[in-house]
Amino acid sequence: MQQLISIVVPVYNEGDGLTATFKVLRRFSHRLTQYQFEFIFVNDGSQDNSATLIEQQAKQDSRFKLINFSRNFGHQLAITAGLRYAGGQAVAVMDADLQDPPAVIGHMLKKWEAGYDVIYGQRERRFGETWFKRTSAKLFYRVLQHITTTNIPVDTGDFRLMDQKVVRELNRLGEPDPFVRGLVSWVGFKQTAVLYQRQERKNGVSKYPLKKMVALAMAGITSFSTLPLKLAYWTGGVAIVTGLIGFNVMLFRHSWQTNSLIICSSFFLSGIILVNLGLLGSYVGRIFNAARQRPRYIIASTQGFNQLIAQSHNEKISQPRLPGGLRQHN
Repeated sequence: MQQLISIVVPVYNEGDGLTATFKVLRRFSHRLTQYQFEFIFVNDGSQDNSATLIEQQAKQDSRFKLINFSRNFGHQLAITAGLRYAGGQAVAVMDADLQDPPAVIGHMLKKWEAGYDVIYGQRERRFGETWFKRTSAKLFYRVLQHITTTNIPVDTGDFRLMDQKVVRELNRLGEPDPFVRGLVSWVGFKQTAVLYQRQERKNGVSKYPLKKMVALAMAGITSFSTLPLKLAYWTGGVAIVTGLIGFNVMLFRHSWQTNSLIICSSFFLSGIILVNLGLLGSYVGRIFNAARQRPRYIIASTQGFNQLIAQSHNEKISQPRLPGGLRQHN
């Protein structure tokens, strides 16, 4: 019996390239006839014709399925929803822009057949990206690896293939602002890498401008490290030492310029306070989001799924979570 492989594809304003994506996925599935495939496209509140194109494709080919969000909830939650609906023995995640080639999933499946539970794509090269984006991404992954206790592989995104049991554990988690690649590392199991070269985007523009990149980086850091909270001790200590050194220098030189001293001290100490308040606010914000117990996302409609399965999933995500991971029952 053929094993079912689910491929989850988050989509946000990718109408210009979806036709090419459908074609590449069909061609990919025809080469791997030993498996059955389902392609789960999660429309994350697109404002173009993305949803319409996916609906049309789903009508022509039953392997293509649609989860339609009521608005834009974000890339990470789109992946989260797709994982919850995936029914395959293994589940792959890829973006709709084809920068992560589906052909690499074939290599991941070989690793999966060999006994690995998570096979993540690790980028050797990144084509078509600016020097700033390549450098900042490289720096972020290495900083994140050093400040967390979870071993999150460097130079990896969300492009990966996971065994059904890994997906089942991920679906048990209820973080309101998930950092999926970090959570996959956190749940453990047997993991390995497949090296590949990330391709240049053929259509459209990147949906991760600097603002979203910074937000994702902050989600990763605040999800898996409490080290920034300890910066208050370090920066406070630096401020005290700097103040003492400055005081001794002025005492030694008999140079007391009161105005300059007050201004420099105020700027320095205010900066330290504001930085630490900002870091503390990031953690408090995550606690606040979790305490509200709102659904993480809202699904407006689905297509291609069994009606009872879709209804069951919608009921599960609409129930607020209580402390300890319990759910409210009426």
